[in-house]
Amino acid sequence: MELRQLNYFLRAKELLNFTAAAAELNISQSTLSQQIKQLEIELDTPLFHRIGKRILLTEAGSLFYDYALQSVSKASSGMALLKDLKDLKTGELYIGVTYGLRYILTPALIQFLELYPKISIQIVFGTSEELYHKLLKLELDFILTFADQATDENLSYKLLFESPLCLITSTYNALASKKEITLPEIGKLTLALPANGYSTRQFINETFTKNNIIPNIPVEVNDIPTLLELVKAGNWHTILAKTTVQDYDDLCVIPIKGKKMLRKAMIISMKNVYEKKAAHFFCALLMNKTGLKQSIQ
Repeated sequence: MELRQLNYFLRAKELLNFTAAAAELNISQSTLSQQIKQLEIELDTPLFHRIGKRILLTEAGSLFYDYALQSVSKASSGMALLKDLKDLKTGELYIGVTYGLRYILTPALIQFLELYPKISIQIVFGTSEELYHKLLKLELDFILTFADQATDENLSYKLLFESPLCLITSTYNALASKKEITLPEIGKLTLALPANGYSTRQFINETFTKNNIIPNIPVEVNDIPTLLELVKAGNWHTILAKTTVQDYDDLCVIPIKGKKMLRKAMIISMKNVYEKKAAHFFCALLMNKTGLKQSIQ
């Protein structure tokens, strides 16, 4: 059963005349008659009584009419919906973001919603580990997180920017006057760090291990705002990408000495999965705001 055949049937039912229906459909009467006959054969029942040049609906035709009308109507609505989706007049977008990249997300989100107000967006904050898990299950269209290299051949990595890893302390702490600090110096401090699952924590752990430093970490927190409030108290210090504390008062950012103390902010998505047009445009806004258009495959 084809949509075309249903359209032919509906027009013939409305006009009750094959010749007039064929003329409106811009096809020959023989084509119309043949297509309706094929439909009747497939349904295994006649839809029209053919009385000379007149046609009338059979009981089956009358009952079938509502279903044919619904099918054609839904198909037309579906085509209109897909056109709206293509034109960004409808649709949903699911974005995962690690806390340290919220500041780059928010301006892009505001601009996107101004341009495409009919797109529904859901933002999910989480650790890098949590976001990767959701992305691999196709629960997110893309994620914003820190990653140092492309580690999964099933994922696409786009570099947004690089941010130095810094020691974060209270502006009232004696360390606040330092221009930079070394890893051995940090190893002697009382640290409060992001919990395991954050890519930054994994980077910190690996960096300490490579430099044979055993840090003092009495506190681990899986909520970055809480961690920063703790640091504000003045008795603890933390290590985060500089961008994480861009909007915080009462906190001092001290660069960590070392050439390899940079984090890479990435847009990460699934390869070989259809990219929504909304996702493409949102990512373009993010890339434009950072000025970087490098792609790591």
